[in-house]
Amino acid sequence: MTSIGVLTGDVVGSQRIQDKQALNHALDHGLGLLQELMDARSDRYRGDGFQVAIPDPGQAMLAAILLRASLIRHSPSRSAMWDARIAVAVGKGRLPASDRFSDAQEEAFVLSGRRLDTLSDGPERLVIVTSAASTDSHLALLTRFADDIVSHWSSFSAEVVSLSLLHHESQQQLAKRLGRSQPTINRRLAAARWPLIRDYLAYMHQALGSNSA
Repeated sequence: MTSIGVLTGDVVGSQRIQDKQALNHALDHGLGLLQELMDARSDRYRGDGFQVAIPDPGQAMLAAILLRASLIRHSPSRSAMWDARIAVAVGKGRLPASDRFSDAQEEAFVLSGRRLDTLSDGPERLVIVTSAASTDSHLALLTRFADDIVSHWSSFSAEVVSLSLLHHESQQQLAKRLGRSQPTINRRLAAARWPLIRDYLAYMHQALGSNSA
């Protein structure tokens, strides 16, 4: 059995969100991106909960960032930001059919589900666990820094980071895509701490990919 990446998560404060249709659209948009880009399988449960299985574990943290960005960028206002708590796990497992996630009991699914259960209502919203416990502590520390950055994104920051990750375009090209000036794009990327997030994702891609060996 090979290693896979599994994300288990739920929307933060979903009970207080009134526009459930818009929330569902944002969440489905993010899940659809992962299916298209990574051949991921996903399932939703309890309305605001979800689980995603990714065949390449090296892409697991990228998937989590893209999913959170999809929620943040579609938030209705600065005072009502949407986000998700996500536990990322890398371990042994198989990709389930989209309607059979409830039957998935392999290591990666168990690790991810249990780790999400340990999250409180505090500020922590992105965590990592692997089957190689010796590597978890430093990956967890790096992820705490990345989590803090993402948790302070505006919808504009989330939008420009998402497009940077999806299209790998220059700032001039992003400006043209969004109908904005290049200095505006530069400011938004700087506010999102884009260089740090980019380097973090590159590091996690290598670290989690090697975990699958």
